[in-house]
Amino acid sequence: MRIAIIGAGAAGIVAAITAKRLNNDLHIDMFDANKAIGKKILASGNGRCNISNTQVSAANYIGEDSSFVEYALKNFDFKAFEKFCKSIGLLLDIKETNKVYPLSNEAKSVVNLLSLTVSNLGINVFTESLITSIEKIDNKFNLKTADNDYKNYDRILISNGLAAAPQLNANESGLEFAEHFDHSINPTYPSLVGLQTDVTYHSRMQGVKKECNVSLYIDGKLESEIYGDVLFTKYGVSGFAVLDISQLAAQALSLYQGVKLSVNFFPKVNRADLANQIQSLFKALPEVKAADLLIGMLSNKLPSVLLDICKIHQDTKAADINSKQIKALSFQLNSWKFKVTDTQGFKHAEVSGGGVRTAEVNNKTYESKKCNGLYFAGEVLDIVGHRGGFNLQFAWASGYAVGQVISKK
Repeated sequence: MRIAIIGAGAAGIVAAITAKRLNNDLHIDMFDANKAIGKKILASGNGRCNISNTQVSAANYIGEDSSFVEYALKNFDFKAFEKFCKSIGLLLDIKETNKVYPLSNEAKSVVNLLSLTVSNLGINVFTESLITSIEKIDNKFNLKTADNDYKNYDRILISNGLAAAPQLNANESGLEFAEHFDHSINPTYPSLVGLQTDVTYHSRMQGVKKECNVSLYIDGKLESEIYGDVLFTKYGVSGFAVLDISQLAAQALSLYQGVKLSVNFFPKVNRADLANQIQSLFKALPEVKAADLLIGMLSNKLPSVLLDICKIHQDTKAADINSKQIKALSFQLNSWKFKVTDTQGFKHAEVSGGGVRTAEVNNKTYESKKCNGLYFAGEVLDIVGHRGGFNLQFAWASGYAVGQVISKK
């Protein structure tokens, strides 16, 4: 039996290894547009590779139907993943945060061991081979690249991801193939990505970083609140809290909904207490400029922007700030609002959301409900995970599910 796998990323590699181990008689050809396999794995976790997470459930995923992931995650839970890693010689470092990294702390070791296993199993790898079309004739799949034809495959797996990180040859050709076989697609969007905002003072706040509470409003309704790092940039906001909340924000933007953020610089202090602290500070040093005194509680770049927003002159002394203005300052610091206009795009996104509708794919076998012998795994499906190893875990799990099925005659 001949198997073709389009995309040699996490899902495709695990599918190939699993299938070949279960049925050594399989002929497996794996195609990838890059010069080597596992390019996105190499880039994950800033090169450290946050390879998985010990606590994974459907609640860690977003999509039209996030429950779609439940069987695959149970079928290939963390213990099964750990066993697979040991089988290729990969040891793991499990953090107290439940995040999992290779013990080497290098993504390169993960890819090297996967590559070695693929080679030792006799799986054929065609690199720098971008598949341009797939046809099914007489129950056999035929593939084409710009230079070659590859024919007579019994089963085919599309696992070549979506458009996040186009610099790594990421593209949405998998969606084109899916549509060719009558699948419908949910709009794709960058996820785990910085957000662009509509304010005019980006450059003045650039580089400011603080742990804040970030609230997301979609069409005026509070959708999510996250506490964590916020980094102000020349285009808007980033940082771990923003990356996490960007998943829902980007999804809403793709649906043309209104998106706003509210940042609370002092989430552990209520507004009234914050106003009292500012008032006490100003009373203690009445002859000092308010802008200078605020540096005692804020990053150097923030006071001038804060005063401008509250319409207070930069040279105003603390003694001349009235109670109404103090309330305005505390209100702004507890609820600094931004309208989100866009994301930083696929080039800067860790993953993509949207994709092939999961309603048209079997949630246990990952086979198409539209075309026998056609399978999907990983990012190409309308499933996207939270930050923390969840996206790679879904890739491993969905690839493993496909590998189990395509190994059977």
